[in-house]
Amino acid sequence: MSETAPTAAETRRIAEVARDRVRFEEEALELSDQVYRVARRLVASREEAEDLVQETYARAFRSWHQYRPGTNLRAWLLRILTNLNIDRGRRKQRTPDTQPLEEGDYFLYNKLESALGNENPNEERVIERLSQNAVVEALAEVPHVFRDVVVLVDIGEFSYAEAAQILDIPVGTVMSRLHRGRRVLKQILAEKAVTS
Repeated sequence: MSETAPTAAETRRIAEVARDRVRFEEEALELSDQVYRVARRLVASREEAEDLVQETYARAFRSWHQYRPGTNLRAWLLRILTNLNIDRGRRKQRTPDTQPLEEGDYFLYNKLESALGNENPNEERVIERLSQNAVVEALAEVPHVFRDVVVLVDIGEFSYAEAAQILDIPVGTVMSRLHRGRRVLKQILAEKAVTS
């Protein structure tokens, strides 16, 4: 049985699919800096962020045919990124922080006030005590279910609806996790400010 040469229509279709794939890869790679910035906020180290971005692009390129042209490619890539990060967190079997969150929104102020005694903890002193690395380290300590939302909304500047779409959760859950994530982050930053 001899193989037949592809018809002109089949050849055009193969060339069209190849062009679509190249276009997809070019558009996806243009977003790599944005994807890396979000990844860097989700994990503790640069190396982990690079690994997460590499895994994201490997999965995206394998599944490129599932992307619907005309939809938000950035959100699609970040959805893959956050799903991979969630899987990574599950693999580590990282348990959420069990400290109570009822301390209130003045946790940082109260903690500094008790540590400094009668001195007045003003904003400049708090900022002096917290380096950017301390903030990144504190963010890495926030349980991933909360951290993902904090990173997307507060750092990635996504709307609640966009974050809900990326994480595939209801908008109300985004709001709740954001609130809890911010409170956990405040507690961690307070501990770092007092001990530094």
